Amino acid sequence: MTELDEHAVLKSRIDQVLDEFVTAEAQALEDIDTSLAPVADQLRVATEHGKRFRAAFCYWGWRGAGQPDSEALVRAAGAIELVHAAAVVHDDLIDRSRTRHGRPTAHIALRDVFTRPARRKPSARALALLTGNLLISMAGQLFTTCGLPSAYLSRARPVWGVLARELVAGECLEILRTGAEPDPEASVKVIRYKTAKYTVEHPLHIGALLAGAPPGLLEAYSSYGLPLGEAFQLRDDLMGLFGDPARTGKNPADDLAGNRPTALMAHAMQSAAPGERRELHHLLGHGKPSEQQVERVRAIAHRTGAVARVEDMIAARLREAHEVLADADLTAEARRALSGLATFATARRH
Repeated sequence: MTELDEHAVLKSRIDQVLDEFVTAEAQALEDIDTSLAPVADQLRVATEHGKRFRAAFCYWGWRGAGQPDSEALVRAAGAIELVHAAAVVHDDLIDRSRTRHGRPTAHIALRDVFTRPARRKPSARALALLTGNLLISMAGQLFTTCGLPSAYLSRARPVWGVLARELVAGECLEILRTGAEPDPEASVKVIRYKTAKYTVEHPLHIGALLAGAPPGLLEAYSSYGLPLGEAFQLRDDLMGLFGDPARTGKNPADDLAGNRPTALMAHAMQSAAPGERRELHHLLGHGKPSEQQVERVRAIAHRTGAVARVEDMIAARLREAHEVLADADLTAEARRALSGLATFATARRH
């Protein structure tokens, strides 16, 4: 069985955990009042998609410390996917994104609940915010009821606080940096806290701490996880502009309309000719660009070398992650799985 096949099997197990847990929670919400059915439905929508990378890193963080396969651990790992689902709901809300995976985002879908035009947008946004908040609460519930001994859970519980703080810090930094002067270094800091840490490093640490791993393995997981997490988001930024929306789940115009401080756009802006820079300033953050305007931004990103620069950043970080993995003191099975995940998570898809 290849690493991809193994991940597909693990993903299926995680999907089943999430489906059963979210279905029960959604039903409990509807049992309070039938008018809550649209919110319950958004819990299901928010959690039905995903490659389950975060849960996989948690799982292999556990296995890398020498622990055996465990259904309870799979449940604990699944809890991290609920944090991700909450982050996506909140991110779509902040970015005012209208679609994800070909479906209306929560704050758009929930407009149908309201008949009075004046209430539709603000009330739907409020419900979407609360949906994201509930998903975070559900993550804690799934984690603490996963079935692992309380002594194991207590070792990993502090990381949840760090994860939440750093995720929120990254979101705040992105908002504060939006529209600011391009700064590739600042852009990397945003992605490190907004995505990289909670995608790779923190899940690995949670799995390792649940397993009672020594400090040396935690350090190795950080040295592997941080560059890989950054490479993952850098690839995502490229996909956001150049990828097929049917595969990425997002419209490439969204990040341009929001003028998000991606490393790709920071490098493009810094290396652009004066006329191109004026074009970018006109196109970014001034409403949803047309397909022709998106193509123009793509052309500038290529001509300035920004795309090549980001590809180099991804390759360098992926090399660093693989080098750390080769020297890390972990099980051979976990080393092979984590190597495959690193390649899979940063693969070219455009």
